[in-house]
Amino acid sequence: MNVVPDVIPVAQPVLGPEEEAAVVEVLRSGYLSLGPRVPAFEEAFAGRLGATCASAVSSGTAGLHLALRAVGVTDGDEVVTSPFSFVASANVALFERARPVFADIDPVTLTLDPDAAAAAITERTTAILPVHIFGWPADLAGLRRHGLPLVEDACEALGAVHPDGTPVGATGDPAVFAFYANKQMTTGEGGLVTMGDPDMKVRIDSERNQGRAPDMDWLDHDRLGFNYRLSDIACAIGLAQLDRLDDMLAGRARVAAAYRQALAGIEGLTLPCEDHGGAKRGWFVFVVQLPHGVDRDATIRALRERGIQSKPYLPAIHLMSFYRERFGHREGEFPVCEDVAARSVALPFFPRMTEGQVARVGGGVARSPGRMRACRASRSRRTLSSSS
Repeated sequence: MNVVPDVIPVAQPVLGPEEEAAVVEVLRSGYLSLGPRVPAFEEAFAGRLGATCASAVSSGTAGLHLALRAVGVTDGDEVVTSPFSFVASANVALFERARPVFADIDPVTLTLDPDAAAAAITERTTAILPVHIFGWPADLAGLRRHGLPLVEDACEALGAVHPDGTPVGATGDPAVFAFYANKQMTTGEGGLVTMGDPDMKVRIDSERNQGRAPDMDWLDHDRLGFNYRLSDIACAIGLAQLDRLDDMLAGRARVAAAYRQALAGIEGLTLPCEDHGGAKRGWFVFVVQLPHGVDRDATIRALRERGIQSKPYLPAIHLMSFYRERFGHREGEFPVCEDVAARSVALPFFPRMTEGQVARVGGGVARSPGRMRACRASRSRRTLSSSS
């Protein structure tokens, strides 16, 4: 009888008695929302990064929406962004009846290519939304030369550093972080916007709370707003997570280094780019690109049979059915993105992953049926070439 080994999950948060005690303290205080933990979390997070100020919100998506509004995106505008991202970074432009305009990505960093972005800019372009994909800092210097407002999707990039040494989130542009359970730190659900303009914080704080200003009665509102608040319970968890963030980031870096060693000998497998040029990745996921010709679905099934979870990560946004039908997108528009998206797989990755688990994943990738077929085909091509 085949014995299925213990399952290695794709992600696993680090939670302990500190988070539990923080939640219990909030429950006993009676301040479950709009209480003191919200500003305390905002100040602690901004202070850690060196940002001027921060606004806690209900999700990364909510933060991106409010940040786009804050830089002036509105009806009929265009926002240049990456097609290789979680779909929310494109959807938020549609929330404001603007259009997300995609531009291809850099084949090494997988972030928005500044030259491709330049070609996508029109007279209707109001902002650029670069994505710090998989924790790698986008080329903001290359994008700033266009003179347009930037809204940074930093939802996957806590701990990342730009080439000049500035932490992602501390440039002064609005930058949005997310705290879902698979992120570098979690509040369960939640997000936060860092920014350099205190007036922008006033606006975002109002719009996250139904358009109410701080000095207004709860029934009075002076602008359009949303229910994008983050609870005191979530912020209490966030404060506890900030206290252990250094250890969690170090754990992720350790696991990434172990993966590089475990996967180094697999022919044709593309690993995440290493830190270079002064830039530093904030490790969120460990995504590899399978060799051309490998059956990704077969690889994922084979890993699952060995008790290893994995995911195709990420699909190209412009090829999703909604974007095809609404905007007429088609294959071939963004070839780098499409190639990377078709071959990418997220492997299990979390701070407390053991060396044995990493080795097991590495062995599973090396022994997957799709991998073996590709290796045999590669060897056959070399044999034919050498005999001709």
